[in-house]
Amino acid sequence: MGLIEIRKGVAISELDSWGSLAGIGGEILEGGDVQAFGKFTHGSPTEPISAAYFGTSKGKFRLVYPFSEQATLVSGEVRITDESTGETRHFKSGDSWFVKKGTPTVWEVVGDSFTKHYLAFV
Repeated sequence: MGLIEIRKGVAISELDSWGSLAGIGGEILEGGDVQAFGKFTHGSPTEPISAAYFGTSKGKFRLVYPFSEQATLVSGEVRITDESTGETRHFKSGDSWFVKKGTPTVWEVVGDSFTKHYLAFV
C-alpha cells in the first residue's frame, strides 16, 4: 500500500519489542532497564530514509541522534533537552519536532510510556 495512516493514540503495547534502550544506542540515566518498542512503516534502519513508530517505557535516558529526524508524538508526554544548548522542551500527544543528526539529547518520559512516529534521514 502506498498510503499509510499515522495514527494518534498508538501505545507501545501495539509495537514490537526492540529490547533494552541501551542495546540500541541509548544511555539509561534513571528508571532501570528502559525498554524500547517500534514498528517500521517505511524502510529499515540501514536505509537512507526510514519511518517508524517508536516508544519506550518510563525512564530518563541520553541519546545522540544517529540520523536527522522529524517526529510527532502520538501518545504520552516527553521532555527533551538539547544538551548542546541546554534548552528543554515539553512535548504532548500531537506535538512535532525536528532534530539534526549528531544532536545530544536527554529524554524524560512523563508517565508510563510514550510513542512517536518519525521520519529519519541518514
